[in-house]
Amino acid sequence: MKMKTYIALIILLPSIVACTQAPELKVYTLDVPTVPIAKNTQYRYTTLKVIFPQSIREEMSEKMNFSYSNDERGVYQNSQWSNTMSKLLEGTLIDMLDKSKLFKAVLSDTSTLQENYRLESNIFAFEHKVRGTQSHAVISIQFTLINAKTGKLIKSKRFNYREKTESTDAKGYVNATNIAISKLGRDLIYWIQ
Repeated sequence: MKMKTYIALIILLPSIVACTQAPELKVYTLDVPTVPIAKNTQYRYTTLKVIFPQSIREEMSEKMNFSYSNDERGVYQNSQWSNTMSKLLEGTLIDMLDKSKLFKAVLSDTSTLQENYRLESNIFAFEHKVRGTQSHAVISIQFTLINAKTGKLIKSKRFNYREKTESTDAKGYVNATNIAISKLGRDLIYWIQ
């Protein structure tokens, strides 16, 4: 009798353990899109420092934000960004602006090099918005270009993107976010020129 109990436990134990394991955490990042190379830009011999993006409303962590209504918020449990959203955005912006050749050099805010211009950004929205059967990646960021020597505003603009997702899961959100980031890169470079 004891032998049958042991055999039953040995057979059932792997299935019990398999049921208690959490799904694997999926980690995503932002793609750095291909951007147009600027020609004959007035900033060609100057430097730009990209200041760490600030969030106006939500905490910018590794968590992926979603909402099902205007007053309900949540985060994906089994999916997250590879770094804080502010860090990912800062790195992506620096990479895009550097590849565009708008400036002689594009610096992070930790650089000790004196810059000619500063690019500040305020994040108003960076989330997966689901309303019924409608699902969108939503990005809203205001950029401010400042003369670093005088501290005077050169220009400021808010960019808004609402990109339809292929699915309502984190993967669909990431794919749509990368499309929106590609549009943001193109629009930001055109705006700075």
